[in-house]
Amino acid sequence: MHPITLNESDCKARNLKYKEDIAYVTKHNKWILKSIGIWPSIFKDVSKFLPKIMFGLCNFVLFFAIIPCILYIVIEENDTMIRFKLFGLLSFCLVALIKYWTLLYRKSRIKNCVEQIWIDWEQVELYEDREMMLKYGQMGRNLMIICAMFTYTGGTIFHTILQYKVGTFIDEYNRTIKPVIYPTYNGLFNVQRSPIYEFVYILHCMCGYVMHSVTAGACGLTALFATHACGQIDIVIARLNDLIHGKYSKEKINLNARFTKIIEHHLRILRFSATVQEVLQELCFLECIGSTFLICLLEYYCITDWELNNTISLTTYIILLISLIFNIFILCYIGELLMEKSSNIGLSCFMIDWYYLPSKTIRGLILMIAISSNPTKISAGGIVDLSLSTFGNVLKTSFAYLNFFRTTIM
Repeated sequence: MHPITLNESDCKARNLKYKEDIAYVTKHNKWILKSIGIWPSIFKDVSKFLPKIMFGLCNFVLFFAIIPCILYIVIEENDTMIRFKLFGLLSFCLVALIKYWTLLYRKSRIKNCVEQIWIDWEQVELYEDREMMLKYGQMGRNLMIICAMFTYTGGTIFHTILQYKVGTFIDEYNRTIKPVIYPTYNGLFNVQRSPIYEFVYILHCMCGYVMHSVTAGACGLTALFATHACGQIDIVIARLNDLIHGKYSKEKINLNARFTKIIEHHLRILRFSATVQEVLQELCFLECIGSTFLICLLEYYCITDWELNNTISLTTYIILLISLIFNIFILCYIGELLMEKSSNIGLSCFMIDWYYLPSKTIRGLILMIAISSNPTKISAGGIVDLSLSTFGNVLKTSFAYLNFFRTTIM
């Protein structure tokens, strides 16, 4: 699906086509988040029971995999190295579960942000504005697609090919052991019996889908909201550059009215950005902490599988490692982009021919410059701001932990 192509004279048609533009920008986010009950229903006639059913089902499959896995690690497994390897899998499951609950807790705020996106697209007045919004919307869409490709590819290989590589084997008690994705404590039920084994395998695959959908959905949601804010900032900058001459104003309004519209638009962006920050702060905190630890573990698994020549296992862990690194890079890159764009508003205020403006308008520009000196940021739990330097710190920390593990374990 591609955005509708319109020329500059299609003003009325353009306003009628905003739904197609929104569908183009949000389609992949909607598919993934709707499948796990997170995407908000904008229209009142949409059934309210389906998200609740999905919420219950997703929590069931997550707990069905996590609780027996914890019992297996604590009670049944005695090998320290195997415990250490399973701890990485369990950590990923727990982080995904907490992120899922966080998304559910912030669902009302997510709905507010989505509604604001609808309003902004509906109020597009100029061809140039639509082109800027589509440029950033396509950027967020592409980031979402790449993130989903890496996430689901690694997850699919882990849940299918890697399990077949392990294969069925005979244990020391002459029992036929079929591989399970998430180790299960045998005190609860005998997972090797049929059809229990097939039922457990299906639920484990569903659990994997939920966890990877949470990871891809959280990253895609961040890309959607942040790129939309960047598009709106570019529109404000374009209005500032046109403040004196008013060439692109559809209505013949005076300078004060044009400046009032700019201020209102800027304030709307600030409110939207504050809501986005509230929605994403816990998710970004979990992503930073979880990614630092999981990247370290995956690096360790890659080294050990390289030494053991486990090609399929090594390939799986490399794809998962790339997925995690790419996800945290997207978050940090978007945070950097949003800071840079919001700072550019103050620079644009200074770069226009402000000396031709009335003194009251100049004072208003000074206030905009002051606000822009504290740019919009996406923070991880209010502790650290997401930027490219944060991405570098995450990688350096994961390598430091890797050296620690290699020194103490290998």
